Amino acid sequence: MHPASRIIIALDFENLATAMHLVKQLGDSAKFYKVGLQLLTAEGPSVVQALISAGKQVFLDLKLFEIPNSVAGAVRAAGQLGVSMVTVHAMAGSTVLRAAVEAARPFPHLKILGLTVISSMREADLYEVGVKVSIAEQGIRLAQLATAAACQGIVASPQEVALLRRILPTELLLVTPGIQLPGHLKNDQARICTPEQALDAGASHLVIGRSISHSENPAATFSAICEQLVVASRQKKSSLLLQTQT
Repeated sequence: MHPASRIIIALDFENLATAMHLVKQLGDSAKFYKVGLQLLTAEGPSVVQALISAGKQVFLDLKLFEIPNSVAGAVRAAGQLGVSMVTVHAMAGSTVLRAAVEAARPFPHLKILGLTVISSMREADLYEVGVKVSIAEQGIRLAQLATAAACQGIVASPQEVALLRRILPTELLLVTPGIQLPGHLKNDQARICTPEQALDAGASHLVIGRSISHSENPAATFSAICEQLVVASRQKKSSLLLQTQT
């Protein structure tokens, strides 16, 4: 898979016009976009429809955490819109996760992703809500719960990806937020890394927001990230080949 297909650009904007301006700037090379709560609340399904009409894939980051019937209804609505991925909070439990997976069955293009621990949380935040284990332990527990419920992917911070990749089925998608370019200021995400680090750890898709959207030249930044990932992938393959020959 080419890096351009593995990068999901976060459209964390207040309105559709601003979001679609970025989409236009990035052009045909950028194929996948995240629509989160802010933009969806401001614009409703029209933002998803605009992206689908432009030939883009949509990662609908709803973090669904409701009763099974409500979650199933939201998943069906996402499928009807043509969304490619939708997130369900694994903390909602296996019944909710299975309801989401079942609701997605009529839509072969739609993948259900189980969200583990949001990337803004630290272990102290887990303890505050009564979870007395490490982020890694909680991430493993929730990822395995989502996998057992037949979710097609997991959302986890890049710092847990390598661990999850070792223990989860190889075909499972691992989508990672918290991706920032070297030298960029930290934001409200606590567990972050660079695109190359996330790819090397085993992520299948990288969610990148402000590093691209707040760039002076978003198209050039996107292109540079893609090229860096191509180089990193080649280097990793060469390293693995050398290891097998020695």
